Amino acid sequence: MSAAATPAAILRFEHGAERSSEKVDLLAAEAPLEIRVEGTSVAVVMRTPGNDRELAAGFALTEGIVSGHNEIFDITSCLETAPAAKGNVIDIGLTQPTSFDTSRLTRHVFTSSSCGVCSKASIALVMKDHPAIDDPSRTTRNLVMKLPAILRERQEAFAQTGGLHACALFNADGTLVDVKEDVGRHNALDKVIGAALLAKQLPLAGHIVLLSGRASFEMMQKAYAARIPIVAAISAPSSLAVEFARESGQTLIGFLRGESMNVYAGAERLE
Repeated sequence: MSAAATPAAILRFEHGAERSSEKVDLLAAEAPLEIRVEGTSVAVVMRTPGNDRELAAGFALTEGIVSGHNEIFDITSCLETAPAAKGNVIDIGLTQPTSFDTSRLTRHVFTSSSCGVCSKASIALVMKDHPAIDDPSRTTRNLVMKLPAILRERQEAFAQTGGLHACALFNADGTLVDVKEDVGRHNALDKVIGAALLAKQLPLAGHIVLLSGRASFEMMQKAYAARIPIVAAISAPSSLAVEFARESGQTLIGFLRGESMNVYAGAERLE
């Protein structure tokens, strides 16, 4: 049984309500993780335990706390200062601690504005430190349509629980680089990006990221932070995700199912 799954006793009804039986069901594991930077709490995320260092690193990059692996000194579990948390507190140490500024957190900016931020302002805020992606990478439509089947084969925890999102990273030639699962789709993407960051593989030029769910503005923003040129989703994109993709120079594919897909931006990368 995967560590991402936890057993629970249930009462199962079959054939309507005529017959019941006691069974054990596997549930997607979910627990809080407090992320700190230099001892300062910046977020509490509900995640599937596992790959917590990668999750914290990806969060740090996609939330604008760091811009590269060289800015991270260490990532540690705070067991010694929070024994009751049982590993649910993680702290990111920076090579230059004085550079940390909580006001730069993108999530803080988006969620604290009571007046409402317009689409153009939201996109400009994310892109203010980086230009649009100018990546000449190309791939084929036929190759992209084969990626969901590859992802499904690697979704071990989903097969057990039916309750986890997944994110897969591919090279432009379709070679699978990494797969991460999590109860939160944002977390799954942060784990993939964080693993690449810690392995000193960023920027992820020439890569494709496949999302098991929908493509929202935040998912596109996270992929943009890692400089991923092609984002494909099994489900639908949001209107702001499409607008962002067109401004950021990313290719955005939605409803990637069977032998069909919708291309919302960057069709020139698909042959």
